[in-house]
Amino acid sequence: MNRENKPKLLNRLNRIEGQVRGIARMVDEDRYCIDIMTQLQAVKAALSKVETELMREHIDHCVASAISSGDPQEQRQKADELITLLQRSMR
Repeated sequence: MNRENKPKLLNRLNRIEGQVRGIARMVDEDRYCIDIMTQLQAVKAALSKVETELMREHIDHCVASAISSGDPQEQRQKADELITLLQRSMR
């Protein structure tokens, strides 16, 4: 992972953690369901942004390295990892 992006990702994840704790409080306080679901959608969107950034990092570094290495086995492994990940996300 790119060292420059690591603090940014950790910061985002910490904010998401705070959002999730806030949602738990909302449930505990019997807040309006639509308000809770709105917050859940915000958390899902924030997690999606983190996922996208990690995917970009993986492609920019790990996949690009496999491609430039010229090693067909490593290239196939990275392609298979991406396919498996995308298949899981489509469920």
